[in-house]
Amino acid sequence: MAPERPGGAGAFPKPVESLAPETPDPAELYAALDLGTNSCRMLIAQPKGSQFHVVDSFSKSVQLGLGLERTGRLSRSSMGRTIAALRVCQQKIKRHKVKHMRLVATEACRRAANARDFLRRVRRETGLPLEIIQTEEEARLAVISCAPLVSTRTEQLLVVDIGGGSTELVWIDLSSVPHRERPRAIMRLHAGFHTQDSPFPAAKVVDWISVPLGVATLRDQFSDVADDAARYALMSWYFEENLAEFAPYKDEQTREGFQIVGTSGTVTTVAASHLGLRRYDRTKVDGLRMTSDQIETVIQNYLAMGPDGRRRDPRIGQDRQALIMSGAAILQALLRCWPTDRLSVADRGLREGLLYAQMSAHGVLEDAPY
Repeated sequence: MAPERPGGAGAFPKPVESLAPETPDPAELYAALDLGTNSCRMLIAQPKGSQFHVVDSFSKSVQLGLGLERTGRLSRSSMGRTIAALRVCQQKIKRHKVKHMRLVATEACRRAANARDFLRRVRRETGLPLEIIQTEEEARLAVISCAPLVSTRTEQLLVVDIGGGSTELVWIDLSSVPHRERPRAIMRLHAGFHTQDSPFPAAKVVDWISVPLGVATLRDQFSDVADDAARYALMSWYFEENLAEFAPYKDEQTREGFQIVGTSGTVTTVAASHLGLRRYDRTKVDGLRMTSDQIETVIQNYLAMGPDGRRRDPRIGQDRQALIMSGAAILQALLRCWPTDRLSVADRGLREGLLYAQMSAHGVLEDAPY
């Protein structure tokens, strides 16, 4: 079956990734930085109509949470790698003279006993005002970044953000929102999951959960299992067990009107493998819809390759190869628990959500055209 892409009159435009045609006014620039368990990522962007132009970006695997499961602390080497990456971010912010920014840390810093000391060191050595955000805000920001990918036919939506140290899931009921308003109703959640005073049709957040298992932490839980296929099966089963109270539709047949949007390096890597991309291309991946059979085929190919084959596969990449099977285990557990046989792939997440939230709060984004 050929891959599908979302469309229709209700879709938001995507963030534009090309450079703005002229040097932007620093007063119009916004920065968003996401420091996770595995990666440090930043975007600098300028609002343009109902979307934004990406002016500069940065992404690096820093493995901040390496060893955290065992010690409960951020290690000296992990903090050193991360601060080196943050210095690059600080230089980009300084070069572009960015005035508006939100720089956040997530699960590794939420859990580490020495996280506050680390943030003080970051401020002292780089000048960056990094803050730790809680799980609900992380989930909410991931949700609004995915608003452009929500189909106007969707009645029940599950947005999944598979991180390095945790996985955020948000279940949203859109059945009372007019079809054409559904993506826009998702965007309005930037003000909070439980805001009821809006005059517009509201998306209802039925439930949300932050599971303290991401690609790095789940891998570490089963690092002592030698057999590749057995380790994968155990990881998927274990993650599904952690969703027991969040999966009321687990035993129901596939339904129309149910949609999963997945945002993470795992999801985009699986999509790139499905498309056979030798060089990653965001324009082909972001918004792709994959069937559960297509995802299963990719994962079975990963298992057939074994660890050595995955290390050599250019579609997976060196930064992702050690984490792809734990991510795939999470993905398969989710597809077993939600009554749809399709997944919408989102190459977007916390950074885009941070940008949208800042720009929306400042009133610099126009309404999306319909």
